[in-house]
Amino acid sequence: MKVAIMQPYFFPYLGYFQLIKTVDKYVIYDDVNFIKGGWINRNKLLLNENEFMFNLILSGASPNKLIRDISISENQTKLLKTIESAYKKAPFYSTVFPIINDIVNYKDKNLAKYIGNSLIQLANYLEIKTDIIFSSNIENKDCSLKAQEKVINICTILGATEYINNIGGIDLYQKKDFEKNNLKLYFLKTQSIEYKQFNNAFIPNLSILDVIMFNSSKEINAMLDQYELI
Repeated sequence: MKVAIMQPYFFPYLGYFQLIKTVDKYVIYDDVNFIKGGWINRNKLLLNENEFMFNLILSGASPNKLIRDISISENQTKLLKTIESAYKKAPFYSTVFPIINDIVNYKDKNLAKYIGNSLIQLANYLEIKTDIIFSSNIENKDCSLKAQEKVINICTILGATEYINNIGGIDLYQKKDFEKNNLKLYFLKTQSIEYKQFNNAFIPNLSILDVIMFNSSKEINAMLDQYELI
């Protein structure tokens, strides 16, 4: 069984969804500390033909708190207006904006559950069948472990035979250590993917928002297979 474990990212880039699709069980890593300035509550979209950073407004966020113990602000109206302004003329805006609206207005304001819902809704739209769970719901794991050892422990509990991480984790994990625990370790590297945006020169590595605004779900599903495991 293939497993991936990642912190919950809000409207992450395409590679995040490639990782979800390629595994059997995807673990939202919500019982680790929040990383300020990371990708948990922010990403980039295309606004006026330029890269623009958007943020999910949080309440009481701190690197001393676990992700599952942080809440989001009640009012995310500005975020919706920014998305509308950026993509109202995009070809698939009318199809996907209702989904985005439901995601942004999700009633549970717990950060982990809120982002988890967004990932599940988008995965459903993209017809990804992977089982998505929260690490905080996994029983009998050793909470005293850190970093790589904690990941290996979760994989063992879930009965994994392979652990796959995005290429950004290549300096964090050692294949020999996973092999000692009867696990194969792979890193997912996204291939170069381009699609037509507006009339601008293509801007890569934007949020999944950009991808779904300019491409059909069928086209995106094909993009999700454009990667290599190393």
